[in-house]
Amino acid sequence: MTIVLAVIGYLIGSISFAVIVSRAFALPDPRSYGSKNPGATNVLRSGKKAAAALTLLGDAAKGWLAVFLVDRFYSSEVPAAYMMAAVAIAVLIGHMYPVFHRFQGGKGVATALGVLLALNGWLAAGTVSTWIVIAVFFRVSSLAAIVAAMSAPVYCYMLYGIHPYTLAVAIIALLLIWRHQNNIRNLLAGKEGRIGEKKTPASATQDSGNGKPDN
Repeated sequence: MTIVLAVIGYLIGSISFAVIVSRAFALPDPRSYGSKNPGATNVLRSGKKAAAALTLLGDAAKGWLAVFLVDRFYSSEVPAAYMMAAVAIAVLIGHMYPVFHRFQGGKGVATALGVLLALNGWLAAGTVSTWIVIAVFFRVSSLAAIVAAMSAPVYCYMLYGIHPYTLAVAIIALLLIWRHQNNIRNLLAGKEGRIGEKKTPASATQDSGNGKPDN
């Protein structure tokens, strides 16, 4: 049952709302322009704020839904917490490496937020608050996302101690940091852009060097 639910979670995560919404709005495939990342930030580069908002909501909703379904309907001898932890990881991997889209997925920020919200509202609130604080003080969205990802396992440990959720959130944090490698390199080189910084057309096409963590 664990494997079956994890596979279902992965398949839910593999639904790319960036691609679906872009097609619905008759926009180019988000994997073909900008950072080439199928996430809300890259869809925003198309100029369609509504499309970007729907992408963000869809990616977050699928993370929440996959974990919620286990919490709501799962019944077996294996504790639900273990199942929810496994599905939480699976849905994020599905978003990052979607089988339906040639394994070309996003960085997982919005989907991870949906997962955290399904696990615990306070956990999600603490993580989002960390993102906001770092973003306000440093004006670098990717840095805020990385620090928020690092803080999430700490908050989870404060809430649950040593627990399947804590392990799952730690793995999710590592996956998010792994997917932000380009941003980290730009940060270390002092090349990462700031929130609200004006971009030239040429710089807008560079991969993830814009201070924004594509979802």
